[in-house]
Amino acid sequence: MRAHAPIVLFCYNRPLHLQQTVKSLQMNTLASKSELYIYSDGPKHAQEAEAVNEVRAYISGITGFKNVTIFESPRNKGLAASVIEGVSFVLSKYPKVIVLEDDMLSTTDFLSFMNNALDTYAERDDIYSVTGYTPPIGVPENYPHELYLVPRASSWGWGTWAHKWVNADWQVRDFPNLKKDDKRRNAFNQGGDDLWPMLAKQQKGVIDSWAIRWTYSQFANGAYGLYPVHSKIKNIGTDGSGTNFTFKSGEYGEEMAEGHVTMPADLKPDADVIRAFQQYYRLSFLLKIKNRVKYGI
Repeated sequence: MRAHAPIVLFCYNRPLHLQQTVKSLQMNTLASKSELYIYSDGPKHAQEAEAVNEVRAYISGITGFKNVTIFESPRNKGLAASVIEGVSFVLSKYPKVIVLEDDMLSTTDFLSFMNNALDTYAERDDIYSVTGYTPPIGVPENYPHELYLVPRASSWGWGTWAHKWVNADWQVRDFPNLKKDDKRRNAFNQGGDDLWPMLAKQQKGVIDSWAIRWTYSQFANGAYGLYPVHSKIKNIGTDGSGTNFTFKSGEYGEEMAEGHVTMPADLKPDADVIRAFQQYYRLSFLLKIKNRVKYGI
């Protein structure tokens, strides 16, 4: 039997969200057999110290897992640096990993689903990440599978492998060439026409996102993200409380589905599903104008 993937959980200053995330995770059938690594980021400002301390008091008592290892940063690294450093460290010790942030509810079979996906697709060079989340896209009624492949990585309840994560280019060294290549930019935007603007803002220093760089690395290696047709993850952080998600939204799906998911080893990308996915992540005309005027994108 293959070893279960360790879980890496990132948290900051939202104790109530974190408690819901952990309680949900503790109810997973594989929780007691899984290692849990918790990364607690330090406060940005003195005003946040109390909330960070409350988070740290809570995580010090977490049980229900095979083992719990806690890293408490004395300074604020930000989510991007925390994720890149934390995931890289855990993947230096294990061949695969499951990653969560502090605002994710999961089904009781989420860890089972993720481990099965990580084992099934480990040797597929064209699959760089798996996730338990799916956006509420319009999957075609005649689509025959319970999983699909799209040219985008998810940052919500996701996993990857050490031999693929190591190929990520966090500096995006190819950006100058991509900027001049309309054809490649259009190909990158098959995962959503918000991808190129996000990558450009990342390189301009407007945002600090590990996820857009990971998605670009996936694209640069000709790889896909694997998603379930029905979610096993629900985000509870779109209430305006997050650091990187500071507006409220109910557009990210309420559904979570328990139950076995069939995983065909030879799963192929489906053009209709990719179009539906791209449509979901389309940018409004006004936002495109704003990006052009404000950022020159």
